[in-house]
Amino acid sequence: MPLADFSLKGKIAVVTGASRGIGEAIARGFAEQGATLVLCSRRQEGLDAVAESIREAGGKAFAIACHTGRSADISGLFARVREELGRVDILVNNAATNPYFGPAVEIAEGAFDKTFEVNVKGYFLMTQHAARMMVAQGGGSIINIASIAGISPPPMQGVYGITKAAVIAMTRMFAKELGGANVRCNAIAPGLVETKFSSVLLETPEMYEFFKRQTPMGRHAQASEMVGAAIYLASDASSYTTGAVIACDGGFTT
Repeated sequence: MPLADFSLKGKIAVVTGASRGIGEAIARGFAEQGATLVLCSRRQEGLDAVAESIREAGGKAFAIACHTGRSADISGLFARVREELGRVDILVNNAATNPYFGPAVEIAEGAFDKTFEVNVKGYFLMTQHAARMMVAQGGGSIINIASIAGISPPPMQGVYGITKAAVIAMTRMFAKELGGANVRCNAIAPGLVETKFSSVLLETPEMYEFFKRQTPMGRHAQASEMVGAAIYLASDASSYTTGAVIACDGGFTT
């Protein structure tokens, strides 16, 4: 039997939240596998630094500021991708927000709306635009970065957990709708990963110890440890995988 093909050479990959953390790590991993990257985040400056670093290492990267909670920004992003690159083979929905940390019964409506706007509506609209292009060109791979919070809601992050559960449901729905068009849709559910996004958990001793005790591997992850799963799902190695949710959580949800 032939070896699995993990190469991304010649593929165009759009990665949101790519200026740091998991998004940046995945973007760098894709570039090493030969993909051309379209890096997206709210702030151009941070994206430019990552794009330049990828190019200096011999990769190809474009930086386009895009607030994924705004439909006009998303439409503009894909208009540029279509005009300048002509196609999109991979979409990684990674940008997310969690503006509230506390009991769900106390969350303000504004914080609730913001969490859903970015984490659910943003993923949905990004997928709509990418999927239309992928269907027209004959295939593609969509990867949603969910969270173990969508499988087992953690303390003080209830609404964030609800949005990530929605991402998992969205992943499976699009997998069914798009499978016949050779467009695959899968999700990665990270556990506790060391990023700026998760700093409140890492820096709160009682919360960190809770996660550590519940994790069979007894530690948190680095962003680089999410890259292998993303490369698998983006590449032809996963050509018969759709609707899957891969938990990269050190065994937390086992």
